[in-house]
Amino acid sequence: MFGIPVPRYALVIREVPYQQLDYFTEEEDFVEVRGKRFFKPFVEKPVDELMSPMQLFLFRDMGWSYKAHGKYVGNRSSEFHPDVRRVRREGSYIYEEFMPTGGTDVKVYTVGPEYAHAEARKSPVVDGVVMRNPDGKEVRDIVVVVVGGLEQKTVLGLATALVCGSAEWECKHLMVVIIEKELTCTITKQVRYPVLLSPAEKEMAREVCIAFSQAVCGFDLLRSEGRSYVCDVNGYYDDSACVLRKMLLDAKAPHLSSVIPPTLPWKVNELVQPNETLTRQGSGINGTFGQSEELRCVIAVIRHGDRTPKQKVKLKVTEEKLLNLMLKYNGGRPKSETKLKSAVQLQDLLDATRMLVPRTRPDLESDSEAEDVEHAEKLRQVKAVLEEGGHFSGIYRKVQLKPLKWVKVTKSNGEVEERPVQALMILKYGGVLTHAGRKQAEELGRYFRNKMYPGEGTGLLRLHSTYRHDLKIYSSDEGRVQMSAAAFAKGLLDLEGQLTPILVSLVSKDSSMLDGLENASSEMEEAKARLNEIVTSNGKTVDSNGSPEFPWTVDGAGVPPNSSELLSNLVKLTKKVTEQVRLLAKDENEKLTERNLYDIIPPYDQANALGKTNMDVDRIAAGLPCGSEGFLLMYARWKKLETDLYNERKERYDITQIPDVYDSCKYDLLHNAHLNLEGLDELFKVAQMLADGVIPNEYGINPKQKLKIGSKIARRLLGKLLIDLRNTREEAINVIKNNQDLSLSEKIKEDAEAKSKLFHKNDEIDQDDDADKETKYRLDPKYANVKTPDRHVRTRLYFTSESHIHSLMNVLRYCNLDESLEEEEGLVCHNALERLSKTKELDYMSHIVLRMFENTEVALEDSRRYRIELTYSRGADLSPLEKEGSECTSLHQEHTLPIMGPERLQGIGSYLTLETMENMIRPFAMPAEDFPPTPAGFSGYFSKSVLDRLGE
Repeated sequence: MFGIPVPRYALVIREVPYQQLDYFTEEEDFVEVRGKRFFKPFVEKPVDELMSPMQLFLFRDMGWSYKAHGKYVGNRSSEFHPDVRRVRREGSYIYEEFMPTGGTDVKVYTVGPEYAHAEARKSPVVDGVVMRNPDGKEVRDIVVVVVGGLEQKTVLGLATALVCGSAEWECKHLMVVIIEKELTCTITKQVRYPVLLSPAEKEMAREVCIAFSQAVCGFDLLRSEGRSYVCDVNGYYDDSACVLRKMLLDAKAPHLSSVIPPTLPWKVNELVQPNETLTRQGSGINGTFGQSEELRCVIAVIRHGDRTPKQKVKLKVTEEKLLNLMLKYNGGRPKSETKLKSAVQLQDLLDATRMLVPRTRPDLESDSEAEDVEHAEKLRQVKAVLEEGGHFSGIYRKVQLKPLKWVKVTKSNGEVEERPVQALMILKYGGVLTHAGRKQAEELGRYFRNKMYPGEGTGLLRLHSTYRHDLKIYSSDEGRVQMSAAAFAKGLLDLEGQLTPILVSLVSKDSSMLDGLENASSEMEEAKARLNEIVTSNGKTVDSNGSPEFPWTVDGAGVPPNSSELLSNLVKLTKKVTEQVRLLAKDENEKLTERNLYDIIPPYDQANALGKTNMDVDRIAAGLPCGSEGFLLMYARWKKLETDLYNERKERYDITQIPDVYDSCKYDLLHNAHLNLEGLDELFKVAQMLADGVIPNEYGINPKQKLKIGSKIARRLLGKLLIDLRNTREEAINVIKNNQDLSLSEKIKEDAEAKSKLFHKNDEIDQDDDADKETKYRLDPKYANVKTPDRHVRTRLYFTSESHIHSLMNVLRYCNLDESLEEEEGLVCHNALERLSKTKELDYMSHIVLRMFENTEVALEDSRRYRIELTYSRGADLSPLEKEGSECTSLHQEHTLPIMGPERLQGIGSYLTLETMENMIRPFAMPAEDFPPTPAGFSGYFSKSVLDRLGE
């Protein structure tokens, strides 16, 4: 459009409301306009902006729509509406591809084609909140400070931009004085900050000004994946500039007011020779905290928050309704499996299951076949899971249908086709982030904000708002991990509102780096087989390769010596608890059978899937389980544990069920203590003793095996951590060298030369902008009103599951056991190794933090210039049986376990250099050249130039 890059879009025009259009179709995951498909998330904008608000439609598994008000309401620009799933049809709309921008908007203001000013701010889409004063105006500033020696046209341009915005925004404590061509602006509160425009963006500003024939206008710039797009243009009209110019001339140069014509001094439809360039990159020196060491990078790998127990139901189905459903969603292929995740698919399955579930349960003591009874119970469980909470969400419930048997059938026309006659249904559910998990993640985010970033003013928020904080958040594919990341971001950046918009704006999924155990599956099976021998033989560590001096080095370290006896007790106590839950489920079922089958569904509430802030007080008061789990599902959970833990016919224990028993015990003690299940306390103690030995050893029964398994699981993550550290050092070195190369005389000369060049050809000044794809938003130091404009901190947050936390920790603590590093001292000191050996569980919100500091008083070539600090936290490692202490208050009142503080992995006085860290980790990390190639313009993991340097 006019040669200006814009997001991909399509136009739907209706002459009358709800007009049916042949070229427009809507499906659950996309809309299609004249053959163009827009998959969710996409943006729906009314053609008439005054008609109705804009809406952003999100993924089906994250919620549904995010509605933007046509006008600001209070301090909110938008609201999250989880129940809106269909696009509007009452008018004409533009459908536009959603552009991920990392939660930041860029506002560009032009004053003629030769001047533009750019500001960046937190996008209201993130949490829907806009900072406002009591009069309802947005609190902002232009941040122009003591600009002297400018020509009159530039002064007028800046003043015009300032005043034109005053109708919509407010400049706090703004003072504009023009004395001898000098403009001074003083601001005390800063919400927006000036950022540098790339040469391509400067040309876009010029083209917008020309295309719209508006000398004074503003537009929104979206920076996404290394490219920039214009998404909205607002004209301030030529008259405003003329009137403002006349007002200024009347006040300061009345003798010129009547001489100069009232028209604009430039023509926007002609190419002009500007007298000076657009916003350009300035230079400065690194800011300090008054000490020789400055924080450069924070990297954290974090486990998700408190969740409901993960569950799985398997059953073989032969019912025609279910087989037809499989064919419906796998394209009619009789031998292909299908996955049901969307709301429509799960609703179809629920409708079919409702018709198949018996109205009443048969007497278990009758002559009914045991298999038929079990099948009916599993169907009833499937139905209960699908009805749970009254909502569907693909990130929490998934169904697989795999054909097992099929036959050839002759159709009426004589054709022969294959039809499935039996399939395996696998339903996975649970693992939902609880209200406690969300609270834990937000609290940890606030802790990071206040403790991890020392420095000026308000610390991280000051750093982040001034675009000197490069933040990226990554998550695995699991729903609980994604929502933990969003809740953490909410606390870290002091955001408001629902988690779903924050998730879409700020969190990137990377399942290949943060999910999966396939790379180490054979080694883990080997470890579990050996562990089974140790546990079932009363903890005997036969043929141990370890040393008695270091107890954590022996095979199966941590397994209790009386493990076989504990296993027997575990089975008995599990049966005792299961029987009590069965009676509660029986009472619930008798009440439900008295009601209509379709009346038991609670009101549709998608937001329940996204994690709550508070616990369900009403359900607890009514004697029901906390959360959306009913007694039927609670019984199914415990019955499965009882069945899988011990096979009475084969007299065989399955020790892999021990962590699941422990998980269920801990969950019910924390969230369902009001049910007063007898024996649950004792069962928890037994399960904890066994789990403390089993869980760490599932990732290797001795240090060398832990290192091997850990390096395979976390190989990609380790490679990414090294790239993060290397990129941070490269950036810091480049800033120093650039500042050293530019003397004061060279800066003056550069300024003089810049004024004589066309701004749209001035690519040299911003070469670093284009080369550094890691930094999307760079503060303009010339107008920033910030003491340390060149100070830059990189933050990378990786949210994952327990397996990756254990794997990363095992590599850090045992990396020196590798043959190539046997001569080296380990990264983790002896005292920390002892503490870790006693830390049996890396609980919810456990995390490992790497912080890199730069000593500015050490020479650049000195390896001690960059220091690494390693800390870890055990997470919410507090027993739910605790009765005393201040930490127990939230446990009993809010069902929330507190998160333990950080502990050092290095000895006091030790000094771990970046070079040493790289040498110790590199043998286990994915090499940079093995990462997938970076798409053109992509601003993700690392820039191509950095990758090339790493390869060298």
